Amino acid sequence: MVALMDQINNNNQEVIERARERVIETISLNMHLYGVTPSIGRLYGTLFFKDQPMTLDDMKDELQMSKTSMSTSVRTLTDLNMVEKVWIKGQRKDQYEAKKDWYQIFFDYFTHQWRKVIQVNLQAINQSLRELEKLASDPSQLNVDESEEVNTTIEKLNYSKEYYAWLGQLFDQFESHEIFKYIKKPNEE
Repeated sequence: MVALMDQINNNNQEVIERARERVIETISLNMHLYGVTPSIGRLYGTLFFKDQPMTLDDMKDELQMSKTSMSTSVRTLTDLNMVEKVWIKGQRKDQYEAKKDWYQIFFDYFTHQWRKVIQVNLQAINQSLRELEKLASDPSQLNVDESEEVNTTIEKLNYSKEYYAWLGQLFDQFESHEIFKYIKKPNEE
């Protein structure tokens, strides 16, 4: 009877490990959305399913990768605000664990990346607007077709500025969590 129970427990553990491994593999394949390699995604997935923090040595052993690679990967995940260092009394080695609030991870990464895009795009748009408005300020220098083209381009650039202002407001909703008033988290409905 004890042998049968051990076999059932082993089978259950295999199912659990297979299920986790499937998700870890999927996470690793999709981490390119965050601009990182699959191996860094595999580390995040591994940390996500661990119930306790891991040292770089633990990670190295678990993932069969070099300690240098683990250190670089942890640094990348920390910079993305997906992993954090935790202090454990009596432990001298640094310990790390995955942040498990995927909503916040998404907000942090998405808004940070898009705010950079908006800034770069608005700089280009504003510079172009200044040049075009200067050109439009002296209509005698433009023929009819050029004048129409300048005005159309200015309209399009102003439209794009409105879009980026709207995106900024959307990101404000993410960062303040106001978005959850309109789109509830599944467990909060």
